[in-house]
Amino acid sequence: MNKRIATPTVTKKILADNQIKLSKALGQNFLIDGNIIDKIVNIADIKRGDQIIEIGPGIGSLTQALLEQIEEGRLFAIEKDERMIKILKELFQDEKLSLIHRDVLDIDWPQFFTGNDLMDKPVKLVANLPYYITTPIIMGLLEARVPVGRYVFMVQKEVAKRMAAKPGGKDYGALSIAVQYYTKPEICHIVPPSVFIPQPDVKSAIIKLETNKIPPVQLEDERFFFQIVQAIFQQRRKNLKNSLSKAANIKLDKGLIEKSLQELGIPEGTRGEMLGLTEIGVLSNILFKGMEDKVN
Repeated sequence: MNKRIATPTVTKKILADNQIKLSKALGQNFLIDGNIIDKIVNIADIKRGDQIIEIGPGIGSLTQALLEQIEEGRLFAIEKDERMIKILKELFQDEKLSLIHRDVLDIDWPQFFTGNDLMDKPVKLVANLPYYITTPIIMGLLEARVPVGRYVFMVQKEVAKRMAAKPGGKDYGALSIAVQYYTKPEICHIVPPSVFIPQPDVKSAIIKLETNKIPPVQLEDERFFFQIVQAIFQQRRKNLKNSLSKAANIKLDKGLIEKSLQELGIPEGTRGEMLGLTEIGVLSNILFKGMEDKVN
C-alpha cells in the first residue's frame, strides 16, 4: 500500500470498508499520527539484517513503516484478531512479512524463536500493546530470556513510569525491579490520547528496553531473589524486617533477617521500597546463603 495508513482518513476508510467496529476488549487503539510512527521506528533503529517482531499490528499502521526499514531481514507480525489478519493480507504483499495468527499470550517464546530460526540473529521487538495485557506480555518475554536486543513498546504512561522508576518513589515496585534486572529502560516520548482512534482515556509513552548482556547483580538464586522482591512489595508500607518475616511465599527466620540487615548496615526500620535493585540482590544473596548454612 502506497498511502500512509497512519492518518485519520485512511484508517477510518479501511475500518469502514471492512465493516469493523473496534473492540475495547482487545484494547484496539490505532495510531493515526505519522510522526509518532516515525519516532517508534527511529527508536527501534533497524539495521541491515535485523529481524523484527511486531505484536498486535492491527491494520498495519506501524507494520507499513517497519517494512520500509527492513533490509535482509523479516518482520514477524503476531495478530490475534482474524479480521485484522484479513486486512493485513490484502494491504501487504511483501515477502519480508510473516503474518502469525495467534494470541501472543499463548506463545512459547523459546519455541517461537527456534522455529523461526531467530536464535542466532539480531532481533528487535516493537509493539503498540493493549493496555490490559501489557505487563503479562512484557514479563513473559523477559522471563523467557529470548535473544531480543531491544524492545520498543507503546504503553500506558503510568506503566512506563513504573518500569523506569527509581527507589523511594510511589511508582517504584516489583515491576521496576524485574524490568531493570533484565533491561535498561528509557522513557523516550510521552504520547497524547489524540493520536489514536479511538482515543484512550490516558496518556501513553514510548519506552525502550535495552537488554542487559550481564545482569546488574550476580545472584545466588534468581528464583529466591524474585521471592524476596515479591515479599518486600506485597507489604510495601511495612519495614524490611516485618515484610520479610511475614512473607507467605518464603519462611525466613527473624534472627537471620536481623543478622543480614546488620551485615549490610541497613536499619531494621527501613522500608524495602528504599532499596535499589543491587541492594535487594545482595540482601537476597546473604539470606539465601544463611538459609543454606542452616540446612547444612
